[in-house]
Amino acid sequence: MIRHGWLLAVAMAGAAMVSPAQAQTAPNAEQVARYTDLHAAAQRGDLAQLDRLLAAKADVNARDPHGRTALHVATFAKQREVIRRLAKAGADLGTLEDDRYDAVTIAAVADDEQTLATLLALGASAKLTTSRYDGTALIAAAHLGHDGVVRQLIAAGAPLDHVNNLHWTALIEAIVLGDGGPRHVATLKALLGAGASTTLADREGRTPLALARARGFAEMVRLLEAAGAR
Repeated sequence: MIRHGWLLAVAMAGAAMVSPAQAQTAPNAEQVARYTDLHAAAQRGDLAQLDRLLAAKADVNARDPHGRTALHVATFAKQREVIRRLAKAGADLGTLEDDRYDAVTIAAVADDEQTLATLLALGASAKLTTSRYDGTALIAAAHLGHDGVVRQLIAAGAPLDHVNNLHWTALIEAIVLGDGGPRHVATLKALLGAGASTTLADREGRTPLALARARGFAEMVRLLEAAGAR
């Protein structure tokens, strides 16, 4: 009964948490149709119009009604050359839109390794606190099992042991919100290899090892035990 009780608590906490992919709001067709100037050029990847607007000193950090800048729009649309030109023109690479996502987290959630690499190469930070959960791009990527993104973010200095307002780290989210499959296992392996803490526990004191055992994730249990988790 005890095991069932705290598994139920984990499940309820997970259910209360909206997936990062659901929490992010990309521009919909109606919003895109209303875009003008930089936002429209960013969405379409219209480099000629973008250059004209930037040369005319358009506000590179102007926001749409949902707080998105042209950089956010370009990231959602995977317009990497637009991102480069906006950055060169002085776009704020770390600004948060109304759902509190920055471009790095948007690319991380989309499992868009190319756009993420572009942003990081331009100097965007992997260290920002983002989302309604006071999380990070790394936590969001670990939740979703985006192992390649996780490795990029680790290499960029993302905080390994940041604790969000659900009292979960990236390591814990890979377990409690993952499926135990190959990509979540690879995510866990990357986090462990980088030195993520195996002792930080959830709000009820459950360690990553205890959580993995409770979910029946044998390969995760093996990796955690090999890393010295208790």
